[in-house]
Amino acid sequence: MHFLVTGGTGFIGQAFVKHAIKERHTITILSRGKHESCESIEFIRDLEQIADNHRIDAIVNLAGAPLGDKRWSDSYKTQLIESRLETTRRVIKLCDRLMKRPSVILNASAIGYYGSRGDDILTEDSTAGDNFSSKLCQDWEALSNKLGCPDTRVCNLRFGVVFGRSGGALKQLSQSFRFKIGTQIGEGNQWMSWIHLTDAIRAMSFLVEREGLKGTFNITSPYPTKVGRLSTMIGEKLPVIFHLVIPSALVKLIFGEMATELLLSSQRVLPNALSEAGFNFAYAELDSALTEALVEA
Repeated sequence: MHFLVTGGTGFIGQAFVKHAIKERHTITILSRGKHESCESIEFIRDLEQIADNHRIDAIVNLAGAPLGDKRWSDSYKTQLIESRLETTRRVIKLCDRLMKRPSVILNASAIGYYGSRGDDILTEDSTAGDNFSSKLCQDWEALSNKLGCPDTRVCNLRFGVVFGRSGGALKQLSQSFRFKIGTQIGEGNQWMSWIHLTDAIRAMSFLVEREGLKGTFNITSPYPTKVGRLSTMIGEKLPVIFHLVIPSALVKLIFGEMATELLLSSQRVLPNALSEAGFNFAYAELDSALTEALVEA
């Protein structure tokens, strides 16, 4: 197959591209940076570079400025919105002019769609929240759904927190532990819905290959955890001298709105749609996921 990937140089994108090449697929990556193309990968800086008769079997739309990299100023919130919606608009424009449309489009979203919901169990059928990140996910999914037609199925991927060796949230969460100082954000009672990077990529491939699947899919482990338990288990893998709890008020003071919606939110999300489709997780349990992901790359 030939894939068009936006966001192909990011944490999830790099892993997906690496997996696709191992499976002998070819890739076109949309990237603003300068990269050298090779036998399996072509880099482009504008979708207009793709000819109308170019064959694209699948599109993986992962583009978007990182949600957790910095405090959400008004200008950065605009960047978060436009980096997702504008790229998706360009993908729509591309599909409209292609002589043969791709058979499947995977569009990234996030479990931020649901907002912070305490102990409520959330599935793909749960209602949306009403905060900034929830509205962003709703707008992104609504736009991506315009890509669907009889020839093209669309899968919206609501990613949880992705754990992997090469980057992502776990690398940040475990950094202090490597210096023998354990840390926990907030009281620890908030739910975190996570997935190992390997399973995230396997789920994406599963959705590409299963021709009858479309709609919304939570990309999370079937066993979400509480932040306090996560901190304790990281400490078991990376023993510490002492442990610090960072008060919620301090986290909010430092990170503002981003803290409330990402770091302190409680989302107990289950991947019902994936499970019902027959997907099997390689790292369903937190212990095995941490054992693999906390090994230095």
